[in-house]
Amino acid sequence: MNFETLKAFVAETPFLSLALAGLTVAIVVTEVRRLFRGYKSLGPAELTRLINSDNALVVDLSASADFEKGHIAGSRNVQPSAFGPDNRLLAPARSLPVVLVCRDGNASAGAAARLKKAGFERVYWLDGGIAAWRQAELPLVKGRGG
Repeated sequence: MNFETLKAFVAETPFLSLALAGLTVAIVVTEVRRLFRGYKSLGPAELTRLINSDNALVVDLSASADFEKGHIAGSRNVQPSAFGPDNRLLAPARSLPVVLVCRDGNASAGAAARLKKAGFERVYWLDGGIAAWRQAELPLVKGRGG
């Protein structure tokens, strides 16, 4: 494709061309924001490595009943109503890797942003939550204990 062909395409389909340009800008802006937000998403395999190599604190934001049905071994359950940077479990972990987990990954992403804003140094969230963990066929522990 040369410049003349591209010019002809834009002239023939101005709305489609404008939509393509708009989507391209939106994708670029989203990706740049993601790079600079200060917290990162992890997949199940990356989380496993972080737990094993860096003693990460895994905080599960699920409701108690859901947590008891199945959670990542060693994770600690914190109810969303009690979640915050001053929580007794979280406050001493400002310099440790903290990984937030929920059932689908939505609540944990917002919680990660909150911790990063409060000055936590290494904040992560499990992309896809417990559903992604299950899909990766990784084990869950049942009961109250972590």
